[in-house]
Amino acid sequence: MSTTPPGADSPGSDSPPVPRTDRTKMVLAGICLLIPIVALMWVPSYAKDDPELWGFPFFFWYQFLWVFLCSGLTWTAYKLTLAARRAPKGGAR
Repeated sequence: MSTTPPGADSPGSDSPPVPRTDRTKMVLAGICLLIPIVALMWVPSYAKDDPELWGFPFFFWYQFLWVFLCSGLTWTAYKLTLAARRAPKGGAR
């Protein structure tokens, strides 16, 4: 009976090898994804009316600002993940 789990890479398997990852870049990507979660779940920090921006209370424009910030942070995390999984130069693994 074989002890390898189903789907595990075996010497005769046609699946591509798993690329090495740069842990530092992956941690930075995780932090980029964690920042908006923490910022938006900490409601007492922005549950106020002042300062207003073009007549909008702080509560509304602060959340709308995070739409753009989240997009930028998600894109940054994506690029960091791609860079972390990129094969090293020279083809060595």
